[in-house]
This record gives sequence, C-alpha cells and structure tokens, in this order.
Amino acid sequence: MTRVYFVRHAEPNYDNHDDLSRELSPRGMEDRKLVTAFLSDKDIDVVLSSPFKRAIDTVADFARKKGLSIEKIEDFRERKVDSCWIEDFTEFTKRQWSDFNYKLSDGECLSEVQDRNIAALSKVLEKYRGKNIVIGSHGTALSTIINYYDKSFGYEEFEKIKFVMPWIVEFVFGADRKCIEINKYILK
Repeated sequence: MTRVYFVRHAEPNYDNHDDLSRELSPRGMEDRKLVTAFLSDKDIDVVLSSPFKRAIDTVADFARKKGLSIEKIEDFRERKVDSCWIEDFTEFTKRQWSDFNYKLSDGECLSEVQDRNIAALSKVLEKYRGKNIVIGSHGTALSTIINYYDKSFGYEEFEKIKFVMPWIVEFVFGADRKCIEINKYILK
C-alpha cells in the first residue's frame, strides 16, 4: 500500500496577493506545528510540495525535524484564478464548481486543475510505490483530487473546508494504484 497525506497549507497572509510568494501568517506559522505533531508517527518516507511558499512552509517544520528534504512539484500548485485579485470569490467559486470548465480569461478551470494534479499524483504513485508520502497542497487543488476519487465531494463540501487550515487528507492506494480509502483530518 501507498499512503499519501495531502496537507492543505496553514493560514496564509492574505495581504500578500502574489500566489507564489504568499507566506504564512503568524497564526499559520504556529499552526504548522499541528501538522508536525500529526505526521510525527506516520513513518513518512518522502516530503513533496506545491512550489508555493505557504504550502512549503506548512510542511517544512515536519521535514526539518525528520531530516527530509522537500521536493517541489510544479503541478501540485493551486489553481490560477486570473491575473487580478477576485473580489467576489464566493460567486466565482460556486460557478466553477457548477461548471468544471468555467474559467476567467487568464485562469484555470477546475477540470484543468484536477487533470494536472491527478497526472502529478500518478507519477508520484509510480515513483514512490509502497511509501508513505506527504504533499504540501492547497484547498482547491486538494478538493479537485478528492472529487476525482469521490464525486460526492462538491461545492457544499468545499465550502465546509474553505477556512479549515491546515487540513490533512489521507489517501490509501493499493498495489494497483487504485484509491481504496480516503480519510480527512481536522487538526484543531
């Protein structure tokens, strides 16, 4: 079996609108210790992450304490919404979840995000077969992965975790790389 623990990042600094460099807030820096505590007894073999700073920083404390490096995987990044900040994010999100192909002119649709993340996950499952893996991730990207394996996870479920940070979702894969179990953990 292969176990993958996707870790949705801790609370970011919302004043920084740059997706790549958005760091964790002081609360997020403190809450990442919850991630370290949760993962400490999971016999983790490898730590991967989205290249976005908030995702890396959320798993960095754990990786450092276990003496593991963090491999950045570009395709685990969060969805690109657009080149500008979206004020009515709730309406935009509802529309995307109701139509997986809806996107703004310079953004990604959920179908594209899901395809990109599942392709990256497939490569990880092949490369690290039989290992216990941590992946620093994001709310929307992770939600599309859950949706891929469990179609009942939609907008309503996304709304429930919208402000749950950090959040861990464990996927268990059999030898055939088929998902056989999904477990969700709220750390606070």
